[in-house]
Amino acid sequence: MKISTIKELLDAEVVCGADSLEREVYSACGSDMMSDVLAYVKDQAVLLTGLVNAQVVRTAEMMDMVCIVFVRSKCPTEEMVELARESNLVLLKTRKRMYEACGKLYAGGLCKNGEKR
Repeated sequence: MKISTIKELLDAEVVCGADSLEREVYSACGSDMMSDVLAYVKDQAVLLTGLVNAQVVRTAEMMDMVCIVFVRSKCPTEEMVELARESNLVLLKTRKRMYEACGKLYAGGLCKNGEKR
């Protein structure tokens, strides 16, 4: 699924990385616990989270993720935006809650860890 499709499905706003919306994403993870992200996420994933601190961006970078979606209208700090730009990560934000956002992506065809339905 392209990041542009994720943006549409979640009615999300681009915070940074607008030039990378055509990148492909193969799996998704919804968590506010970065230890879970480290344990379960594979490459080319999108992270949905309500956690707003620099560790989120660092974790996503370490796990070769390509996009972070902040749920519940959470706004990343300027430090986070700068880290994301340096790491070529797309940052999106949506008003949707985690449960609804994950459900919309699943219904749209995106599964965890690249699994097929």
